[in-house]
Amino acid sequence: MQSSASDRPAEQASWQWDGEADDAAEAPGDVVGGGGDGPRLSRRGLLVGAGVLAAGGAVWAFTRSGAEQPAPAPARPQPTALSGPAPVWTYRGTEAMTPERLVGRSTRPIFVTGAGLQLLDPATGAPARMIRLAPPDRNLGSDDLLSTRVVISAHRVFTTSRGHVDGRHLSDPAADVTVPLPDALDGDVLLTGCDGSTLYGTFANRPKPGATALGQQSFALRIADGTLLWTSPAESGEQLLTPAADPTGAVTALRTAEGRTELVARDAPTGRQRWTAEGNENLRWCTVGLRNVYAPDGSGGLRALDLATGKEQWKVVPAPPAQWRVMPPVADSGRLHVPRDNGVVSGHDETTGGTIWSLRLPFLLDRRSHPLVVNGVLYLPGPAAGGVCAIDAARGTLLWTFRDSGPGKDVWTLAADADHLYAGHDDVLHALPLATVF
Repeated sequence: MQSSASDRPAEQASWQWDGEADDAAEAPGDVVGGGGDGPRLSRRGLLVGAGVLAAGGAVWAFTRSGAEQPAPAPARPQPTALSGPAPVWTYRGTEAMTPERLVGRSTRPIFVTGAGLQLLDPATGAPARMIRLAPPDRNLGSDDLLSTRVVISAHRVFTTSRGHVDGRHLSDPAADVTVPLPDALDGDVLLTGCDGSTLYGTFANRPKPGATALGQQSFALRIADGTLLWTSPAESGEQLLTPAADPTGAVTALRTAEGRTELVARDAPTGRQRWTAEGNENLRWCTVGLRNVYAPDGSGGLRALDLATGKEQWKVVPAPPAQWRVMPPVADSGRLHVPRDNGVVSGHDETTGGTIWSLRLPFLLDRRSHPLVVNGVLYLPGPAAGGVCAIDAARGTLLWTFRDSGPGKDVWTLAADADHLYAGHDDVLHALPLATVF
């Protein structure tokens, strides 16, 4: 029997839903709309505007009476200058986003901060609902956000509380789910992804007094009833690299045991090991395509391993004197799009590895730049000052570059639905029209 979050003590719950009438209306941030309806202001904007008018009237009265004019109030920030396609709307929060807290790609606009997830209306950018999160433990150092990461699927966001997995529906609170964690997962659990019906993650059990500590293990958990579908061997020292099962039903993991580093491929439904391949010290990610698993080769390049056997198919490596390092690629329609940290992206045939096109971007990339493909268009996010590029994924043609002039230090993050590209950095999120390939 499933237990409800409301059945547990308040101090055990890591989630809290705000009231629809209160916090949704008073949610932080300003929304500026585009299009034919003209600018729209939030309630806070209207109140501030009224205050500005009142202050202006007072200044006029003092001036007319000969009194000394008071110092003007500090000006509010002006709308950010933009280049590229005109946003449908722009949302500005009261604090910077923490996109590293969200695991998976959202299909709706979500403004993620240390406080929680502000869900926005896709059509207008107006705040729709706030999902409060347990604050990160600041005693854990620079990786504290990992302790409160949120895994997102098509309709829910998931996190763990004491002995439970909590799933909150993005639009229907009545569809929330809470399932108990199996006794076998009585240690430190880290969720890595969800494919809609199954949660995947890594855990390390707390050893009993006098017992030998168990190695890190991977697991799969069925959401409907909390059934533990499988775990990797206790002695494997294994952690998942792919966040969830791909369309071929595979998950990949990094195994470190007996001084060796290996890449492991497993069947997602059963956990059965398909194959292992030799790894390297730079093996921190991999991407699964239609035919291959793609992983760094240890020298800055990329190697393609057959999805069925693990046999190496081809490699892309820097030719001396060139020096660059590949970042996680994205596969789509038989092509692989490979970004590099020197600001070059290339399209390759998945079967042969042959280069179809290559393009130099107007900015450099780093490990936080996660590309996205939508309707035949490759979107590549750069640093705050660099912007976002839209590229014809078949030809490698630059379609447009979107930038804003707002201050910032973060890399752009991307999400998309059928109508909009949601691109943001620091404290701002824009809804952009999707690019069109002719």
